[in-house]
Amino acid sequence: MLVMKDVCKNYRTETVETIALKNVNFNVDEGEFVSIVGPSGSGKSTFLLVAGLMESFDSGSYSLDGEDVAHLNDRARSRFRNQKIGFIFQNFNLIPDLDVADNIGVPLRYRGISRQERKTCITDALETVGLAGRRKHFPSQLSGGQQQRVAIARALAGKPKILLADEPTGNLDSQTAQGVLDLILELHHNGSTVIMVTHNPEIAQSAERQVRVQDGQFLNGSD
Repeated sequence: MLVMKDVCKNYRTETVETIALKNVNFNVDEGEFVSIVGPSGSGKSTFLLVAGLMESFDSGSYSLDGEDVAHLNDRARSRFRNQKIGFIFQNFNLIPDLDVADNIGVPLRYRGISRQERKTCITDALETVGLAGRRKHFPSQLSGGQQQRVAIARALAGKPKILLADEPTGNLDSQTAQGVLDLILELHHNGSTVIMVTHNPEIAQSAERQVRVQDGQFLNGSD
């Protein structure tokens, strides 16, 4: 599903060059659940941005679902990202002026999916996360755990090939976090490929495989 070979990513200013990813070799099989764990500044978030085609990389190779993504232009990358990848963010990233259904439907509109098909996708996604009765609520009317479930529903609605979760429990209390983690595990058991970034070793242990990142390098479990 995902194959990185010798991927490097540096950030540069006029006076400083920072190595964010250093010779990353990393494979994820279809249907696998992998956690990426490490302290702040270790390269976890940069990895997720590169994996999610939000940022380019400087050297190496990266293929996702059999596609070499390095040669894609900005428009092709955006289209490929919208069709193949579902994102779950720590801060939910819901649009406050849109209700739950419209928040979930935004990525589907960019894909040109018809109104009726969008409605079906939204309904199915909300039923999956247990929020079928909240489709007309606005984010401010939901708890943090419910907002994260909406974010998961938005990621699922387009039936992505892979889910990328960035600290999905980071802004939640322990009980709510466990509920969100249980939902991610259920999605994985139903066949979803999941890569989850976390700084919490206990959360990381929920995955089938854990990879530790330090100073931009993957230290273990990358294959």
